[in-house]
Amino acid sequence: MDSRKKILIVDDEQINLEFFDVMLSKLGFVVDKAENGLEALEKVRKFNPDIIILDNIMPKMSGWEVTKTLKNDVEYKDFKDIPIIMFSAMDDVKDKVEGFELGVDDYITKPYNFSEVLARIRAVLRNRELFAQIAARESRLDLIEKLNEEMYSVVSSFSVAVNQVAEAAEKAMDASNPKALEVLMDLIRTKTASARKKIAELDARVERTSAEGDKIKKKEIELKILEDQFRKGIHND
Repeated sequence: MDSRKKILIVDDEQINLEFFDVMLSKLGFVVDKAENGLEALEKVRKFNPDIIILDNIMPKMSGWEVTKTLKNDVEYKDFKDIPIIMFSAMDDVKDKVEGFELGVDDYITKPYNFSEVLARIRAVLRNRELFAQIAARESRLDLIEKLNEEMYSVVSSFSVAVNQVAEAAEKAMDASNPKALEVLMDLIRTKTASARKKIAELDARVERTSAEGDKIKKKEIELKILEDQFRKGIHND
């Protein structure tokens, strides 16, 4: 399986597309290109990039319009979390703030230095990996918490059942009513059947939780590996 990061470059200037294609491909990235916003949306579906480098001023659809579509249109809900770095010839703070509010992860003003662009790409990808790990850990913790709640519920029901059986047993021993023992046996049978059902349900839940936890764990990056990636990225930037 190819583990290289995929980058979609979107720019209406062919020279910029070719430049980034050559430079980023040499660095080990898988690169695809789009010349306008509409083509970018089509490429997002087919290519499913790990990050989008997006020019703002383009024909047909601006970078802001592309970003707004990806982040808000239900048709693109599977791609809304793809990080976006936006290029713009404008250095206005208001424009940058608007871009961030739309969901842009980083903003680079033209003219740019390729080393700076590469450093920002690596930083955004590292941040996304960290967020993905945190989300995976939170999912596992949530599964464990729900399982603990179910186990507590089962144990509590067992405790209530034991108390009920104990009370019925005392009545059967002390009562002169001959049906007291029969009532006790019926209660034991009922509670035993209920306990078996709850144990079976809990066992199935534990199995499902274990399977879900394994799936989530596969998506995790070990903290030591992530730390090494951060250090390596810092030295390479």
